Amino acid sequence: MQATSRKSSVRFRERSELLDFLLEVTTATANTLDLDQLLSNVADVVKKVIPYELLAILLYSEKRQDLRIRFAVGHREEVVRNLSIALGEGITGAAAAQREPILVRDVRTDPRYLNALDAVRSELAVPMLARNMLVGVIDVQSTREHAYSEYDRALLRLMASRVASSIDNARLYRRAERQNRTLRTLARISHEFASILELDELLNKIAATIRSLINYDAFSILLVDEQQKVLRHRVSVRHDRRVKIDHVPLGKGLTGAAAESREVVLVDDTSTDPRYIASHPDIRSEVAVPLIVKDRVVGVMDLESDRVAYFTEDHVRTLGLLAPQIAASVENARLYEEVAKRQRRLEEDLKAARELQSWLLPVEPPDLANLELGIGLRPAREISGDIYDFSEHDDEHATLAFGDVSGKGVAAALYGSLMSGLLRTTALRRRNPAALMKALNDALVARKVESRYVTLLLMVWHPHSRLFNMANAGALPPMICREGEILKLRVEGVPLGLLPDRDYEEISFQAQAGDVLVLYSDGVSDHLSPAGEEYGRGRLAKVVREGCSRPAHALVESIFADLDHFNPTLFDDQTLIVLKVK
Repeated sequence: MQATSRKSSVRFRERSELLDFLLEVTTATANTLDLDQLLSNVADVVKKVIPYELLAILLYSEKRQDLRIRFAVGHREEVVRNLSIALGEGITGAAAAQREPILVRDVRTDPRYLNALDAVRSELAVPMLARNMLVGVIDVQSTREHAYSEYDRALLRLMASRVASSIDNARLYRRAERQNRTLRTLARISHEFASILELDELLNKIAATIRSLINYDAFSILLVDEQQKVLRHRVSVRHDRRVKIDHVPLGKGLTGAAAESREVVLVDDTSTDPRYIASHPDIRSEVAVPLIVKDRVVGVMDLESDRVAYFTEDHVRTLGLLAPQIAASVENARLYEEVAKRQRRLEEDLKAARELQSWLLPVEPPDLANLELGIGLRPAREISGDIYDFSEHDDEHATLAFGDVSGKGVAAALYGSLMSGLLRTTALRRRNPAALMKALNDALVARKVESRYVTLLLMVWHPHSRLFNMANAGALPPMICREGEILKLRVEGVPLGLLPDRDYEEISFQAQAGDVLVLYSDGVSDHLSPAGEEYGRGRLAKVVREGCSRPAHALVESIFADLDHFNPTLFDDQTLIVLKVK
């Protein structure tokens, strides 16, 4: 190998020298699959034998049908970044189209020359072919006239034939590596998407994740509004900044077309597509991907770029792989959002119901003659199905009602409200507890609600004689404590609202000063320990005996404290009314 001068081409005197050099070319290009390193090696090897001031290695895109600079020496940055050469355009485009090297000894005499630098005088462009397909062009330029000879053209052609296969392999490897990286990313982000149930957080995560895979300039996710027949922008990002965009009617624009056709819509140049609706300035290409869940379009994912033909088939495949997971995650998050909205509305309704129930179930005990009262109410849910009421007719009589509606929650509370209303209107006309119970049962049977009934204990208090008249409809009988001993009292009956034309038994109990009567719901006696043991009437009786001498409200607090010690978790409504005879 012999160099004639610093700027002269190298001529090989022996065939063996040429073969050694070509082996060096092969080694330099075959030892790496990193495309950037490979092209840098090519530039270095070319420099050894062919002098240049400017070098460009342009790669061909079958999709765009153009050549773009992938590696350059001496060219301005804006040229490298923006230059796109169609087949047949300029000297490099002509070499690519003809698939033959083109040598121009003085570019000023060739109208095809695309001016890269005013000082350039000579250019040599050699196409690279692999598997009978165009890979790209190696283009060298010099500031000297007649800088390149036919020998240089033949030599660079030999080099290009060996370089082409290496570049082709590196591009295939790069594509395979990108696909593998994409698949790994898909597996990771699928798990991340599925774990996010807050819709706005999920959409922002999707926008950021897609940006890490595809460097878009604008991104949107639009969700289908079936009632209004529009696609609603739920998130729109322009250069990492959220923006507000108008909604799109179904079937309009590229996003509407994707939703309607249920197919990916890819547009290389939006200025040539009449469907395009301008949402951002300078947008040149767009891809819209329908989001489908169980054969139903729930939205569209839309990416836009400032560059013409930016989105590739690889991009479309990546988005196609992501779309089902995104669609499922978005739909789950949207359903969660709807459930959360309903939950908030329900909580508002429950708050209103709780306020109403506070009027129906007074927490402050009324002032009844010759009786000290303590009241305790602990609902298992927001509102209680337990009911109680006090009606003082005059100085001679007062009616006490204590019961429980079947079930729990809102339905039980509503039925309890019906019961309270009937009780207050009926109790005014009847002072006899048995007759009052029969009237209430008839009223509930006439308003029959499936699977609903009420257990109720009615007590009429005669303060001057200290006498209780009682009737029971399936409720727990009162626990009576006299001087530290529990008295047994039998009073029974069928729950209200189940059977028509029922008569109820009435009994009397003569109280004494200091007697304590404890009315309690089954949520007290049936309360379970963590091990599943029932609290029971016996344990309640022990607490009542020990607290029989205390004020009524203090005994309520003692019972609740013992229940919490047994198990602080509530499973059913717990209601207590303690009556202490003065």
